[in-house]
Amino acid sequence: MGELVERVDEQDHVVAVVDRGEAIRQSWLHRIATIVCRDGDGRILVHRRPDDDSRFPGQLNWMLGGAADVGETYEEAAARELAEELGVHADPRFILKFLCDGVISPYWLGLHEVVITGPVQPDPREVAWCDWLTEPELEEIVRRPEFVPDAREAFNRYRAPGT
Repeated sequence: MGELVERVDEQDHVVAVVDRGEAIRQSWLHRIATIVCRDGDGRILVHRRPDDDSRFPGQLNWMLGGAADVGETYEEAAARELAEELGVHADPRFILKFLCDGVISPYWLGLHEVVITGPVQPDPREVAWCDWLTEPELEEIVRRPEFVPDAREAFNRYRAPGT
């Protein structure tokens, strides 16, 4: 068995512990925690996924993150993913959660935000390239075909009034 995740229902209640690959193949809902990283000037970190990644290889994204482990809250998963992918230890702030149809499979997406004032050390297995962009610069590349489609939906929800 591979990576274990909690299968959840349409209300985000746990119904079982399952293999993540099986959850994807069966289109079972599970939890994904993401982090939007800003610097002290308000710019947003954008990265390109490695070309050999199994999900969205070589595509651009404005969020870091991944599946929540069994028993892990969205916030705990976001903090763990931030440490794993950027070498940054912080407590990301929860922003929003929504049921994402997902290009690969459906899932609940918890979006968090953190301000990073020190250096980042991207894990090359997770981040092939990264740079800090202003919101207008990010808005321009979000529309490009090489941008992760699920991340585009999250960006639109993040920018929606009242968020």
